[in-house]
Amino acid sequence: MEGELERLNSSSEKRYFPESLDSSDGDEEGSLACEDLELNPFDGLPYSSRYYKLLKEREDLPIWKEKYSFMENLLQNQIVIISGDAKCGKSSQVPQWCAEYCLSIHYQHGGVVCTQVHKQTAVQLALRVADEMDVNIGHEVGYVIPFENCCSSETILRYCTDDMLQREMMSNPFLGSYGVIILDDIHERSIATDVLLGLLKDVLLARPELKLIVNSSPHLISKLSSYYGNVPLIEVKNKHPVEVVYLSGAQKESFESILRLIFEIHHSGEKGDIVVFLACEQDIEKAYEIVCQEGSNLNPDLGELVVVPLYPKEKCALFKPPDETEKRGQVYQRRVVLTASFGESLIWSNTVKFVIDVGVERRKVYNPRIRANSLVMQPISQSQAETRKQILASSSSGKLFCLYSEEFASKDMRPFKPAEMQEANLTSLVLFMKRVDIAGLGHCDFMNRPAPESLMQALEDLDYLAALDNDGNLSEFGIIMSEFPLDPQLSKSILASCEFDCVDEMLTVAAMVTAPSCFSHLPRGAEEAALTCWKTFLHPEGDHFTLINIYKAYQDATLNSTSEHCVEKWCHDYFLNCSALRMADVIRAELLEIIRRIELPYAEPAFGSKENTVNIKKALLSGHFMQIARDVDGSGNYLMLTHKQVAQLHPLSTYSITKKMPEWVLFHKFSISENNYIRITSEISPELFMQLVPQYYFSNLPPSESKEILQQVMDHLSTISAMKKEQKMCEQCPETTEQRCTIQ
Repeated sequence: MEGELERLNSSSEKRYFPESLDSSDGDEEGSLACEDLELNPFDGLPYSSRYYKLLKEREDLPIWKEKYSFMENLLQNQIVIISGDAKCGKSSQVPQWCAEYCLSIHYQHGGVVCTQVHKQTAVQLALRVADEMDVNIGHEVGYVIPFENCCSSETILRYCTDDMLQREMMSNPFLGSYGVIILDDIHERSIATDVLLGLLKDVLLARPELKLIVNSSPHLISKLSSYYGNVPLIEVKNKHPVEVVYLSGAQKESFESILRLIFEIHHSGEKGDIVVFLACEQDIEKAYEIVCQEGSNLNPDLGELVVVPLYPKEKCALFKPPDETEKRGQVYQRRVVLTASFGESLIWSNTVKFVIDVGVERRKVYNPRIRANSLVMQPISQSQAETRKQILASSSSGKLFCLYSEEFASKDMRPFKPAEMQEANLTSLVLFMKRVDIAGLGHCDFMNRPAPESLMQALEDLDYLAALDNDGNLSEFGIIMSEFPLDPQLSKSILASCEFDCVDEMLTVAAMVTAPSCFSHLPRGAEEAALTCWKTFLHPEGDHFTLINIYKAYQDATLNSTSEHCVEKWCHDYFLNCSALRMADVIRAELLEIIRRIELPYAEPAFGSKENTVNIKKALLSGHFMQIARDVDGSGNYLMLTHKQVAQLHPLSTYSITKKMPEWVLFHKFSISENNYIRITSEISPELFMQLVPQYYFSNLPPSESKEILQQVMDHLSTISAMKKEQKMCEQCPETTEQRCTIQ
C-alpha cells in the first residue's frame, strides 16, 4: 500500500522545467534537453510551460496540503467525505487526483465522473481542469450538460450536471463506466443530487470496486456522517478571516441601502469588486437599471463602474477574473455583480473584496393540492449566509455587509437550506424512480424523505397521464415518456402528437418552452418598439403557435444568413434572445433524435392548415388537461379548473397584446405571486377538452361553475353521439326490411 501511494504521488511531485530549451544552441544540446521533458501520462505528450505555471497556482490552494491524506483514504476506503469551504480547490483538484488513481490501475473499473448542480460550473470546471492537466477539452477531459455532450471515447474525466448522471442510470443502472464517482456541492440539496446519494448506496454494495467521493461545505458534515456511517472525513480550512458588518436597520429599505453601500465603497477608493445578493431575478433587473443610470454620473477619476447581472440560465454565466489582456492599458474598472441565491456557486473571481447580502430570498415552493408553485419571500439559511461569506475567503481584506441583524441571523434563519425534494413537484422524480425500479433500485434511502402528499399527487398525475398500469408499474406509455428529458406532461403531448400527425410542430413547442424565454429583457423605453416587432410573429390561435412562428422565422434567418453575426443582428433587431433560440434548436434536435431512435411515427409538417391547428391543440390537451382556466367575467380574470385561484394573462401573451380574451385557455406555467400570471396560453374549446380529458380526472374535479358548464357540454356531446348512432341504424334499417320482403 505504501509503495502504491509513493508511485501515485511521485508522478505529480516530479518537476521538469523546460527553460533549458530556450538557451540551447546546438542540435545535440536540444536533443538532450528533450530527453529531460516530462511526458503527460494522460496523452503521452510533453508538458507545456503553461502546465508548470498552473501547477504552482494549484499548490497554493488549501486542498493541496491534503493530497497525500486523500490518496491514502481513496486506496483504503470505498467512500471518502471531503469538507471544505468555497474556493478551497476541492472541485478542481480532487477529480484530477481521482483520474491519477484510475490511471494507476489502468482504468480497469472505468474513469471518473464529477457532478455539479449548475451547468455553468460543469462547463467551466471542465475547461479549467483540461487546462491544468494540459489536455484537450472533449478528449481526456469533457463535460455533459442537458442537451450538450462534449466527451469522446477517450474521456477519462467528465464533469456533468447531477440530473444527467441520474438520467444515465436509466440505461446504465450500476454506472459501470466509472471507477470513481464524485458528488460535488451536495449542500445545494438539488433533487438529482439527493437521489444519487440514495441510489449509490445500493450501487456501492453491488460494485465493491467503485469509489464514491462526497464534497460538501462544513455545515452538512454531521448529517452526512450519520447518513453514510463511519467513513473517512478530510477537512480543508481556508486561511483568511472575513470582516462582517451587520446593518440591522437596512433590511426595511434594502434597495436604498444597497445603492448607498455600492457608491460609498466606490468613493472610498478601496480596490476590489463587489457582489450583491438580492432576493430574486426581478430585483436584479431593477438594481441593474438603477446602478447603470447612477453609475454613469460618477467621477471618472474613481474608475469605471461595470455592472454585471448574473442569471442562472446562461450556460457560461460565471463571474471570473478578467484576462491579463483585458487588464493591460485600461483604466481601473470596479465590477458590481448583481445575483441571487443561485449565484453562490457562480462567483469564481478572487478579485471580490466586498459582498452585500440582503439576507432574504424568493423561493419557489410547490403546493400539491393546487398543482402550482408559490413564490414566497423568506430568510435565507445560516448555511447560505456562510457560503456567501466564503466568497471572500481567498481575499486578505474582504468585508461582508449583512443587511440584517445578528439576532435575525440566529433566530429567523434556519440552520440548513431546505432540500429541493421537500419543496418541488415530484412527478418527474417518481417517473424516474419507477423506471429504475425495473433495474431493482426503486427503494431509495433519501437523506430527507419527500412529503407523502407530494408523492401521492405525483402518482395520481402519472396515472392520469396513462404512465402507470393497473398494478402501479410503468406502462408502455410511461417507459417511452421517461426517454424524453422533459416534464412528463410535455412528454405525453409529444406521444399524442404521433397519433394526431403533428410531431414536427409539437417538438418545436416542447423545445421553445424548455429553453429560456426567447424574448429579450427590454431596456427602459424600448417596450413600444419591441411590441411592434413581436406583433409580426403573433398567431391568433395563441402563444404556443406564436412560438412556432418565432422558431420558423429564426430558422429562415439562419438559412439566409452568411454568418453567426447576421443571425445575432436579426435577433437583436427583433428584440429576441439569440442564445435562447440556439438552445431551442439544440433541444429540438435531441428530441427529434429520440423520436427516431425509438421509431415513433413522424408526419410531414403541415403548420398553418386548419386541421393541423386542431391537431396541435389535441396534442397539447393530451398532456396539459390539468392546466385549464376559464375567464369567469369576460375581463381577463381566469379561474383555474383544478382550484379557486384567479390569474391574469401575462402582458407578453398574444391575447394581452391583441386585447382579445378567449373564454377557455390551456396554459403552460402558473405561479402564485404578487402578479398571478398564467404564461404561454392558447385558446381551446370546451368540446375539445371534453373529448380528450380522462373521465376519472374530470369526475375528481372540485364542484364549480366551470365544471357544470363542461358537464353540460359532455351531456350535449353524448346526446349528439346517441343521435348519430340511432341515425346510422335507421339508415341501415330500410335496406334490411327490403331484403326481408324480397326473400319472402
